[in-house]
Amino acid sequence: MGKTTYKRVKGSQNLRQRLLLSTLSSKPVLIEDIRVNETWPGLRPHEVSFLRLLEKISDDCAVEINETGTKLKYKPGVLMGGKHLLHDCGVSRSIGYFLEPLVVLGLFGKKPLSIRLKGITNDSNDPSVDTFRSTTLPILKHFGVPSEGLDLKIESRGVPPHGGGEVILSVPVVQKSLNAVTWIDEGMVKRIRGITFSTRVSVQFENTMLHAARGIFNRLLPDVHIFTDHKAGAQAGKSPGYGISLVAETTSGCFISADTAVSYARGEAEGDIEDTENKELTPPEDVGEQIASALLGEIEQGGVVDSTHQGLLFLLCALCPQDVSKIRVGILSPYGIETLRNIREFLDVKFVINPEPSTGTVILKCVGWGLTNLSRKAS
Repeated sequence: MGKTTYKRVKGSQNLRQRLLLSTLSSKPVLIEDIRVNETWPGLRPHEVSFLRLLEKISDDCAVEINETGTKLKYKPGVLMGGKHLLHDCGVSRSIGYFLEPLVVLGLFGKKPLSIRLKGITNDSNDPSVDTFRSTTLPILKHFGVPSEGLDLKIESRGVPPHGGGEVILSVPVVQKSLNAVTWIDEGMVKRIRGITFSTRVSVQFENTMLHAARGIFNRLLPDVHIFTDHKAGAQAGKSPGYGISLVAETTSGCFISADTAVSYARGEAEGDIEDTENKELTPPEDVGEQIASALLGEIEQGGVVDSTHQGLLFLLCALCPQDVSKIRVGILSPYGIETLRNIREFLDVKFVINPEPSTGTVILKCVGWGLTNLSRKAS
């Protein structure tokens, strides 16, 4: 047994993505100086939770964290997948934070993945579970991921600060590898779908958000359907809140989304919640209008995915077989740019970036790294 060589990186930024790339490329990583100069140094609860999740879905992975949490050694194991797994995501970040890396890892497991995640389903930081279901999963299908067995079921909702939501994610394994894509036609928007939800508040909030959003879209296109999802009792989680997730579908099969949720803030300490009760929450009418406008902004900047999905799109292209993938996105988001850097660092895949001034979009091309699913059982 040789000595393990660790790839050394510094800082806490994009920790989740670095761990994801480390796992996929089987390169052990040593992350130092995690929030060294902050009042609360070291790893945050959601990052520790993500490490625990990696341990659950892989075999023989090793995690070492120093006492202050400012240094992390991670040696990836074999991705196993598995059925009836359970993970509590905690309440410091929403389930959306865990879903994006989880769905990519699930594709390259030994067995299909089926996992129940508990925590916050909708908040204003991470993509909501609704967006994941309506937008993220269809993106995977472009890369040849089978629709069968790819699903996200929302059992109950939970908003900050106390969560209480539950979802079940199912991910099939790819047979050998993903398919390289040429995906540059964004098409025209043909319909808009959406869902409003409310937990532990009046159902009227949903109708108000729905009418406000429709008021903006109905002037632009006829096919607009926004559904309501009012949860009560145990399915409504532990905190009051409401929100909306909208998705525009184009003639070429692209899905562009925007979402938010409104609830009382998470306090660092349990006692902080009393102070926030007095704060006014954004009125539902404003929420509906803001998210409708946000969606129009995403559509306007062009591209085959919205800005929140750029990172995932680049990652999938990089993992494709050694063939050229070509994609179009709008203005590069900060997260998208960081993703490109991380991909170059871990996989040594470089993207050729060509801006198109006439459309304001950017065309990216890369030759895939060629990740194949070696751990899948040979049938």
